[in-house]
Amino acid sequence: MENGWSTKRILITVRTYPVPARRGVEVSCTAGITEDGQWIRLFPVPYRFLDADRRFKKYQWIDVSVKKASEDNRPESYKLNADSINILSQVSTTRRWQDRKDLVFPLKRHCLCCIKQEQEEGGSPTLGVFKPGNIQQFLIEPTETEWTHEQRSLLGQQVMFQEGPEHELEKIPYNFRYEFQCDESSCNGHSLSCTDWEMGQAYRSWRRQYGDNWEQKFRQRFETEMISRYDTHFYVGTVHRYPQSWIIVGLFYPPL
Repeated sequence: MENGWSTKRILITVRTYPVPARRGVEVSCTAGITEDGQWIRLFPVPYRFLDADRRFKKYQWIDVSVKKASEDNRPESYKLNADSINILSQVSTTRRWQDRKDLVFPLKRHCLCCIKQEQEEGGSPTLGVFKPGNIQQFLIEPTETEWTHEQRSLLGQQVMFQEGPEHELEKIPYNFRYEFQCDESSCNGHSLSCTDWEMGQAYRSWRRQYGDNWEQKFRQRFETEMISRYDTHFYVGTVHRYPQSWIIVGLFYPPL
């Protein structure tokens, strides 16, 4: 280990839709599971600025040089050297996702209420995965259609020695949110926004393909099928500035 840096082997399980940032122009929160079965958060990851041979996909193993983040006191948060990313093998979906389940489910918790209680009792989880007891509703909430002036200024930054993406990051003009109940008698219900990269990309693709009819296809995928067709689990994480606030950062959905 040199100056706090070390190489870790990580299975990427989470990547959120990018947002404008002061450092890195635009960044995506990325999380995964280390080779020894621990959560790790890699932030910030300037994904669209990475060389093509370093743009990892979800459920790929990577080797990467990391060190504990000095400006983020969440225990799972690490800074990465993006130039050190080495992409290895992909974990397949054969056998009804069994290979992925074998890696993810050892970290599974009973419910979000349990994760929050562990945190309140002095534990320090800021990442987790669980199966919601009952998904009650999927909300699509309109928001600003354009970046603010400040956000556009951030996206216009020049990054030394890096060639920027061909197109400016597209603004998703909706917030996506799941309302659900934990399988716990004391649960009063939860309403969490979902920032999964896959959801943002689906909106972009289907808005172009189906025009004003995109919502029907979108709801079929992320509401109907997530409730009836898949064994849906939520990856959750806390917000850096608001450590008691949780959001859904990814979906894990083996077939039923």
